[in-house]
Amino acid sequence: MILSVEDLHVHYKSYWYTHKVLNGVWLRMNEGERVGIIGETGSGKTTLLKSILKVLPQNSVIPRGQIRFRDIEILKADDRVLASVRRREIGMIFQDPMAALNPVFKIKDQLYDIIKYKMLADGVSPSREELHEEALRVLSDVRLPDHERVLESYPFQLSGGMRQRVMIAMALLSAGKLLLADEPTTNIDVTIQDQILRLIGRLVKERGLSTVLVSHALGMVRQMTDRSYVLYAGDIMEEAGTEELFEHPKHPYTQLLIASAPRISERGIGEGIKGKLPDYRSPPSGCRFAPRCPFAMEKCYNVKPGRTQVNADHTVACHLYE
Repeated sequence: MILSVEDLHVHYKSYWYTHKVLNGVWLRMNEGERVGIIGETGSGKTTLLKSILKVLPQNSVIPRGQIRFRDIEILKADDRVLASVRRREIGMIFQDPMAALNPVFKIKDQLYDIIKYKMLADGVSPSREELHEEALRVLSDVRLPDHERVLESYPFQLSGGMRQRVMIAMALLSAGKLLLADEPTTNIDVTIQDQILRLIGRLVKERGLSTVLVSHALGMVRQMTDRSYVLYAGDIMEEAGTEELFEHPKHPYTQLLIASAPRISERGIGEGIKGKLPDYRSPPSGCRFAPRCPFAMEKCYNVKPGRTQVNADHTVACHLYE
């Protein structure tokens, strides 16, 4: 097993309130596995990924939980160990390239820094020419044309698809074992999305990387992952092999989520799920989906459901299956 998350709670503190976002999240993945995490916007998917890399904002608090990457306890690791993990083991494609890339530095300066940081960790002091050659190589890996122009450009001078490819290149420099992809096609033209997905899929396969793909685009997750988790309002609702999950969803939230996905068919556009995510300042004490669930019982509002094993490779957190 390359990664395990157990009973992870993450809170965000503001001046007046504490926002209780992740509520005992669990996740496990084997080496070389491709795992998807699906759920509505605001469900805590990005918070989970940032927790794995331990790059949460300063107002975050982790009251309890465990994140284990290989033999490293991420939440207890010191800065030296974390730095080594981030430059050699785990890479992350962030959701918004314009927010992740520094707008006042050229692409070459940002790439050179990452390459130099990694090579110095390996005991190599690279020259400017070596940094340039390595930058050209990683841009070639992500199929970016006109490498010299890209290196001399500022982020705003590149298209959305080109910026995303630069982000993928940066993530792959650090992803020796695990790649975290947070909505990798957000804010990209639909004609470019398929190219980006194929690119990620090819590079992951070539390098034998374990992958966590976070998205609310269900088709993308179904196409690119082996196993999937359903996250709602900071709780894992269901986990199964991806095809099993989409063909035989058990949790009412999973069923409604899949049914509401847009389809080009005679049925028209799905209506979506009625209601909205709970207020994280005072979330429900039981199942967080209970206020929106058509099958909610009195117990659902007061008692948080535990994990129920539906079959050998399918787990659901719902009182209906206890």
